[in-house]
Amino acid sequence: MKRTITLLLCVFAYNAFAQSALNKKTDKLAAEVEQRMIEWRRDFHEYPELSNREFKTAEKIAAHLKSLGIQVQTGVAKTGVVGILKGGKPGPVIGLRADIDALPVTERTPVPFASKVKSTYNEMETGVMHACGHDTHIAILMATAEVLSKMKADLKGTVKFIFQPAEEGAPEGEEGGAKLMVKEGVLKNPDVDVIFGLHISADTPVGMINYKPGGTMAASDRFIIKVKGQQSHGSRPWGGVDPIVASAQIINGLQTIVSRQTELTKEAAVISVGVIRGGVRNNIIPEEVEMIGTIRTLDTDMQKIIHEKIKLTATKIAESMGATADVNIIIGYPVTYNDLELTAKMVPSINKAAGGNVQVVDAVTGAEDFSFFQQQVPGFYFFVGGRPLEEKPFKLGGHHTPDFYIEEAGMLTGLKAMLNVTVDYMEMKK
Repeated sequence: MKRTITLLLCVFAYNAFAQSALNKKTDKLAAEVEQRMIEWRRDFHEYPELSNREFKTAEKIAAHLKSLGIQVQTGVAKTGVVGILKGGKPGPVIGLRADIDALPVTERTPVPFASKVKSTYNEMETGVMHACGHDTHIAILMATAEVLSKMKADLKGTVKFIFQPAEEGAPEGEEGGAKLMVKEGVLKNPDVDVIFGLHISADTPVGMINYKPGGTMAASDRFIIKVKGQQSHGSRPWGGVDPIVASAQIINGLQTIVSRQTELTKEAAVISVGVIRGGVRNNIIPEEVEMIGTIRTLDTDMQKIIHEKIKLTATKIAESMGATADVNIIIGYPVTYNDLELTAKMVPSINKAAGGNVQVVDAVTGAEDFSFFQQQVPGFYFFVGGRPLEEKPFKLGGHHTPDFYIEEAGMLTGLKAMLNVTVDYMEMKK
């Protein structure tokens, strides 16, 4: 028994040493590629492209992957790029994802590589800007591919680099994003076992990584409620059925679904009405009012319950006032759900990348279509700090704003994290 225990301890010590040596190798190679990674990011930032229109972006990504000897697929989900790197030894297939599209935002930051690109969005002229950090995500995954290609002989498995278009949503009338990638089989051939993704954060200090097990970003669904009444003169409301007053009562009723009918100690939920349309003149009570809003949930069971309660609340309040309500709920992005077992296994890996500067955070009610990948295979999605440790001499903005700013020093932490979760998972599965 003693001899067996000693032998097991020796094997464990050897494995720990080998893994540590591999991490040191990735750290060294990461430091060597850091400056080029920053240059790539600045180029993507200066020349951004909107969702499903990332043509030049895709060309640059594909050219880089091909230069590394990586097998490349283009035109995936319209403008996506996929690279496949087979390691020197057998093992799992690991998916690594970066989103590549920009937003219809006109940049205001005074950096020398600020975007001056103009385009048309929803038939309106607009500036185009990487106002959510996707330019950093592209550069980090390109750098990850370069480092891992230099370590091909050491890799125990296969890496699938997924450069995904249209995370911000496909243009009206088009398909796109992670959902279309999954539909086209991006997680097949070879079949992906697990997938990892990150997001740079303008609210988190450089050098820090945040994560949450389970529901980490919300499901995002849209509702359209049409309230129909009976038109009448504004001076004689009793001569018809007022859909505006009925809509006002429905809006109030929707808020009680969250505040009084939802188990908020389990997970958060949000119902917001963002659009309300009805009427053409001050003294005419209209026939119909339309409301459009968003539903954010972090638990799939709660999501189903809230959908049913929205339908019940709207239709019954309308009925009580002599009106009718037609409720249409359009399913959007699912919950971004970090697999509990996978997350627990990979926390040591991101800890090494951030020097222990890692914390568990509350869920985010924003949404991410990385969730479509997580519906198919276990996934882990985390946030990397991009906020400067010292304030800049100009206004810093949050995500999706003209003043959005990321400190590039934070990208190295993201690169190390992607490398660590990849090689560490391969070591675990041998």
